[in-house]
Amino acid sequence: MWMTNSIILYFYISFAVLTVWGVAQAWISQSRTETIHPFKSFVHLLAFYLSYLLFPLLLFSVYAGWVNIFSRQESIFLFLLSCVLIYARFIEPQMLHVHHVQYQLAQDRPFSRPVRVALIADLHIGLFSGHARQLKAIVKKINQQQPDFVVVAGDWTYEPENTLAEALAVIREIQAPVYSVRGNHDEQYPGPPIQTLLAHALEVNQVMDIEGKIVEFDDFRLIGVGDLWAGRTDMRDMPDLPQDKPWLILSHNPDTVDMVPNLPTRPLMLSGHTHGGQVELPWVTSYIMRRVSILGHKRGLYQHDNADVFVSVGTGMVGVPFRFRVPPSIDIIELL
Repeated sequence: MWMTNSIILYFYISFAVLTVWGVAQAWISQSRTETIHPFKSFVHLLAFYLSYLLFPLLLFSVYAGWVNIFSRQESIFLFLLSCVLIYARFIEPQMLHVHHVQYQLAQDRPFSRPVRVALIADLHIGLFSGHARQLKAIVKKINQQQPDFVVVAGDWTYEPENTLAEALAVIREIQAPVYSVRGNHDEQYPGPPIQTLLAHALEVNQVMDIEGKIVEFDDFRLIGVGDLWAGRTDMRDMPDLPQDKPWLILSHNPDTVDMVPNLPTRPLMLSGHTHGGQVELPWVTSYIMRRVSILGHKRGLYQHDNADVFVSVGTGMVGVPFRFRVPPSIDIIELL
């Protein structure tokens, strides 16, 4: 009995130490964060750091079942719950996948050679994701794919620290041009007013902001369109632009595809925003997704009246520091 009580005491001490450490880390991180809601940021960071309590909780569930502190059913339930949460918090967010898709952008004639586009979205550098190890892994996988260019479909940030330019420095190691538009979190919908901070970070790290701009390629044109939630989406002038080549559109929110006008050639839009649901649960995720995308976009390729849209699940996290059944992804779109 004395040994059992001692072991239980050690568990309580470990819980207490981790709790104090988690609160301290959340407070320190929040103090460096660009935010207009300090308490909300603190609570989110607290969940992020207190998730380390899952490891002693996992061990405790086994021991408590072994010595009959918990019933067998209670012990198994707590053990399985801890395993799932540990996987969603510490394992799946690091399981960076690369998906390949082929798409014929020019319906009447193929390109002279395929063009490889690397699409990344929703890095969400800040509270939960976009830390140095993850960014290095993203850059390494992109370079391994040898794309012709890279597009970033917005939401670079999620209440980042004020050292954003330094955090993004690894992006300069991408061995291809990088084009970008901003997302709703970059435009204060929701979030702090970090437009100037982000613009500086992108400029010094050689990322080209193409919102409202056109990039010419041999066989097509790339156009950047602003964020839908921020009211920066306007494609009414697209029919007046040159139509001798097909259009590739980069815009954060996939619902923007509903605003594409009828054009002589069918454009493809590249987007993010949805995270693929981030946490895939029966019924619950579908219900939440109806608030994120009115048109029902989640992940992959969708066809609409005037354009197609490809939706990336992105690499970062918001709301809760978990990914479950939706691992972070880089999409390689081969334009034919």
